[in-house]
Amino acid sequence: MTKNLDKDGLSSIVDNYQLFYIDLWGVIHDGISLHKKAILALKELTKKKKEYVLLTNAPRPNDTVKIFLEKMGMDKEIINHVFTSGEASLNYLKKNLKDKKFFHVGPPRDFDLFQDFRENKSEIIQNSEYILCTGLYDDQDKDLNFYKDLFEKNINKKMICTNPDLIVDRGETRELCAGSIAMVFEKLGGEVIYFGKPYPEVYNQSIENKNKKILSIGDNLNTDIKGANLLNYDSLIISNGIHKNEIEKKGIEQTSKSYEAICNYIQSELKW
Repeated sequence: MTKNLDKDGLSSIVDNYQLFYIDLWGVIHDGISLHKKAILALKELTKKKKEYVLLTNAPRPNDTVKIFLEKMGMDKEIINHVFTSGEASLNYLKKNLKDKKFFHVGPPRDFDLFQDFRENKSEIIQNSEYILCTGLYDDQDKDLNFYKDLFEKNINKKMICTNPDLIVDRGETRELCAGSIAMVFEKLGGEVIYFGKPYPEVYNQSIENKNKKILSIGDNLNTDIKGANLLNYDSLIISNGIHKNEIEKKGIEQTSKSYEAICNYIQSELKW
């Protein structure tokens, strides 16, 4: 049974945990502005000397996301807790594929992810050795048929997906993410290597987490909560995020069951 923390707040369970993995987009901000109550909760965690990571499925290096958050008005003390799926991807690429030709699928703003080996970027997919997927070419695009046509004759190549999220809400606008493109590639028979939640690598790279009691907080059942479930962490779902309409209609128990996920706690928004 999922316990509702709207009345008692995060403070009522905080002493049960040593480490907190906290999602950014949908919990701390909405892509446009910071959630004030969530920021206050982070400051309280700092006061109590609790470890936390702002773990985000963003296909960008840590430093790029930190600049974005600073412009949004986030304190540098909090920004230093950021770790991205892009950073985890970059560590893998530098170690294993730095000298390989790749074809990039994603917007130009993501070029900073591979700036150290940009000379290996191929403009022709057939000439590449792997596909690096960071998102859609156009955030507003809703038709994935273009990508199906692009991949059909290239499924022999591996794809590196730097963001497993399928969708994200930017303010009131819903956008597709890299995970949606990776799903197209997989359905065609291609192999995808994912970096980001719910896959363990991003958690393990971000901080030393062995033998710690951990709570994972997020708004996405497919990534934040499933990641916690896979790693035997407790989880807190933020219901005003990506699943808001589903939870309002069906309730958290039925909604989480439909995603084969288990939530220990629920809050409408992260607050202390």
